[in-house]
Amino acid sequence: MKLYEELAEWWPLVSPPSHYREESGEYLRLLRSGASGPLEKVLELGSGGGNNASYLKHAFSLTLVDLSEGMLKVSRALNPECEHVPGDMRTVRLGREFDAVFVHDAVEYMTTEAELRAALETVSTHLRPGGVAVVAPDATLETFEPGESVEGEDELPGPDGRSRSLRYLMWTLPLEPGATSGAVHFALLLKERDGSVRCVHDEHQFGVFPEATWLRLFDEVGLDARPEPRTIEGTVYPTFVATKRR
Repeated sequence: MKLYEELAEWWPLVSPPSHYREESGEYLRLLRSGASGPLEKVLELGSGGGNNASYLKHAFSLTLVDLSEGMLKVSRALNPECEHVPGDMRTVRLGREFDAVFVHDAVEYMTTEAELRAALETVSTHLRPGGVAVVAPDATLETFEPGESVEGEDELPGPDGRSRSLRYLMWTLPLEPGATSGAVHFALLLKERDGSVRCVHDEHQFGVFPEATWLRLFDEVGLDARPEPRTIEGTVYPTFVATKRR
């Protein structure tokens, strides 16, 4: 996916850290709501550019795992005090346990039930008994809605008064009947500091599963989970809070 590789350096204009203050506060609330015992060492899987981590690091000692080296580079610049580890949430094994594991919307790149189970198995493997997990997809099958949005940001001007800018259209297509995955298309316009503009198309595949499937898979990997909605800018999103069985 171009957005996370060749375009990774543009990520702060696609999704600025400043937009995550309210959202990260919800994740902090949910982590604390499910905590039993100490809540100090936290693992984030699919941490991307580190936007949520830029707030959560003030409450926890964070270890950040992501598949994309480009996104890890962005996150290292934003969160130099955090540990960064390259890895795939389906297979990574760090050989240690944490008080909590957090997974944001990167979990939606699990497009089959087997992939989703593998990711949740990774969550369970890295949790101490009684530890808490917060898994936050953008949608379950029950809440999924197709649609489009236009967003983007302008970079602060440099000493020469020039800056980069980015605007993008994100188009989420309807699901095919019976499908557990769909497509999101990005059309990105990138303005360089010299004023030149180019257009990039990027397609992402994402998974959408019923809430019952989520809860069954949590149970299969040894996690007791409950739905716990989060609210961001007035919109309610599905979230799961789970604890590892002792």
